[in-house]
Amino acid sequence: MFEGLMQALTPSYMFWLTIGVLIGMLVGTLPGLTATMGTALLVPFTFNLPAGAGLAMLGGLYVCAMFSDAIPAVLVNTPGTPAAMATAFDGHPMCLQGRAHEAIVASCFASAIGALFGAGCYLLLAWPMIEVALKFGPPEFFWLGVFALTIVGSLAGDSILKGLAGGGIGLLISSVGISHGNEIARYTFGVPELRGGVSLVAGLIGIFAVPQVLSMVAQLRKKDSIADYHPKRGETLKTILKVLAHPFHIVRSAVIGSFIGILPGAGSPIAALVSYNEAVRWSKDKSGFGKGDLRGVTASEIANNAAAPAAIIPLVTLGVPGSSPAAVIAGALMLRGLNPGPELFQSDGTLVYSFGWSLMLAGFVTFILGSLFAPYLARIIRIPLRLLAPLIMLLAVIGAYAIRNNIFDVYFMFGLGVFVFLVKGLGFHPGPIGLGLILGPIIEPSLVQAMYIAGATSIGNVFFSGTVNIILIALSVLSIAFVVWTRSVDMMKDRAAPKEKDRSVNGDEDK
Repeated sequence: MFEGLMQALTPSYMFWLTIGVLIGMLVGTLPGLTATMGTALLVPFTFNLPAGAGLAMLGGLYVCAMFSDAIPAVLVNTPGTPAAMATAFDGHPMCLQGRAHEAIVASCFASAIGALFGAGCYLLLAWPMIEVALKFGPPEFFWLGVFALTIVGSLAGDSILKGLAGGGIGLLISSVGISHGNEIARYTFGVPELRGGVSLVAGLIGIFAVPQVLSMVAQLRKKDSIADYHPKRGETLKTILKVLAHPFHIVRSAVIGSFIGILPGAGSPIAALVSYNEAVRWSKDKSGFGKGDLRGVTASEIANNAAAPAAIIPLVTLGVPGSSPAAVIAGALMLRGLNPGPELFQSDGTLVYSFGWSLMLAGFVTFILGSLFAPYLARIIRIPLRLLAPLIMLLAVIGAYAIRNNIFDVYFMFGLGVFVFLVKGLGFHPGPIGLGLILGPIIEPSLVQAMYIAGATSIGNVFFSGTVNIILIALSVLSIAFVVWTRSVDMMKDRAAPKEKDRSVNGDEDK
């Protein structure tokens, strides 16, 4: 751990970390550009850097983008990412009250607190979890991947089935190429370039970046630019003191974010919403929430930024990404020949810990730069869509082509992006598709290896026995059942609301 700290503090690492933070601030400020898209676009540009410096750059972008997506959420009620949705509940009302700068500074400071807490959990919990990780064999990794898919699939979009189907689509895309079991070409359709499988980065860019560009083009006739912004100065220190005035609120939000972040597939959006809900639940005065309460902004931002570093824990210990950006980072490691999981600790433990320290340092750098430049960077949202859309597409083409210097990867990126854009109109969310693409290379080899083991005994003994297998199967079933139950309750409440409204109207008329 000490060697990792010394490595993270070297000037070269700090330089690339700061560059990543600056890029993350730009990425998050532009509505539609998510941390996942930003990391996917940045991966090709880190290949010429040492592994640690490249990861520090990606980590800086990841941490800062989780803060800067709050800027459009506050200013124009347009969350830059799903994780910023809860921030908009109180952030935008603060903006309407003339407190935009206060909301942005509070988001920045709260994000730094969350990143520091989540990175601390990464540094302290990653190594102890190795003992658990070493007990995982092929069957356990298979069920762990299934569990991750059920979590993301059940929480993405309006339909549970569509979320799970999106994860299945991602798995099918990941299976293109030579089979792991019998070395047979699958889904290549006679195209030689597909025999080696699909490009991971090109696929991720196609899933997340291209559909957003197409959405921007579709909106060109409705509006010329995203929004306007007028900054306000002089409230930074006052806002920091307001945030620190609620220590229990800070700790609760950080613990919730870190815990949910460690769960594979849950991610920052769920952490932010749960933390916001608990902030309202534990508050003595709930009347201010939704109307510009500062605690609503800090609850969301602390949790989603604590979940970001914590989501790396299952990646470096179990090889399973805890969020979509973590999935992109997993792809960056794989492309360098580094396998996330216990092997990474054994082969390069210093790299693992230097990345954790880089995530913590990124919290400091994000606060310093964010508090200084966030109000000015917010002006970027006034860029006309006719300029913004081509810029994003240019970066997407460069990122897809740079991986293997193959123009076919660009074609594949476009084709997959158009497909995802079309299925989004049918209610499918890109998140499960992207995570399925990442989890496919983890789930399929584990399944094949476990089937070989089952050949010596039986499928029941391999897949449906053992404490870990039973726990993961139970969690997979419970994760789906819980979402079905909660959504059934919400539907019942929605049906009951009009009836109560009609009764109140009739009562007023009788009076």
